[in-house]
Amino acid sequence: MNGPVGTTGYIETVNENASNESDVQWTEIIKPESKLLQLRFKEIWRYKDLVMMFVRRDFVANYKQTVLGPIWIFLQPLLTTLTYMLIFGRLAGFAPHGVPMLAFYLAGVTIWNYFSETLNKTATVFKDNAQMFGKVYFPRLTMPVSIVISNLIRFLIQFALFIGVCFYYIIRKESVSPNIYILLTPVLILMMGTLALGFGMIISALTTKYRDLIYLLTFGIQLLMFATPVIYPLELASMKYRWLILANPMSSIVETFRYAFLGNGIFNWNYLLYSFIMTFIILFIGTIIFNKVERSFTDTV
Repeated sequence: MNGPVGTTGYIETVNENASNESDVQWTEIIKPESKLLQLRFKEIWRYKDLVMMFVRRDFVANYKQTVLGPIWIFLQPLLTTLTYMLIFGRLAGFAPHGVPMLAFYLAGVTIWNYFSETLNKTATVFKDNAQMFGKVYFPRLTMPVSIVISNLIRFLIQFALFIGVCFYYIIRKESVSPNIYILLTPVLILMMGTLALGFGMIISALTTKYRDLIYLLTFGIQLLMFATPVIYPLELASMKYRWLILANPMSSIVETFRYAFLGNGIFNWNYLLYSFIMTFIILFIGTIIFNKVERSFTDTV
């Protein structure tokens, strides 16, 4: 016998051959979520096939019925990089010193694309999947996690393009100097994904009640990019206002990434530690808000 399907609990089934209630052996349980900080990672692992299905769906949906298909994964960062080189490098005079502009801007674009795309899609997960959430139960966190993973695949492809550009300049013996801090790359990727997940869960929960926040989302992400040293070197920022830029936890991630692969930028363990702590504080807050809204969001979406 299968238990009812709820929107915020576990499915519970029972052996039909049980003779009395004491012989009942439950294989699945439906119960209300009582802990705001419970992420249910074990349950997400049980639904790993569903997560991978969502990953495949997101990846295919992005390039379905497009002329160039997956080629856009390479073309988009290149076109964006060339635009930044022309506008901010040539016209605005934000060109970096001692490092090729193509490598400099491509590093920032590669990092920012992963963060912004993950944040943008995670922030609308309740709105975009309201019908599915209202019909059947599955761990709600599988959806944001699948977004983080699907965008990670795209990031790794663009990251390979960036590595190719770095090798090109190394062969030409230009001023690109990778160093041991490359070993921090997995940590930086984890921090980016976690930060986007935390911010996304907060915004997604808020948009269930305040829908107009969705319209501000794209604008807000663009403003956040200007508060992050993506299109300019951090060293160009005035010391008077540099602390405002470093207050953004993405800033030290971008700078560390550039410093590791190009040998250009400002690297400081204290800045990176601050970003690491802020990342998990934001995930902590996002978890609380997400779990709280998850219980009743179908009534407001």
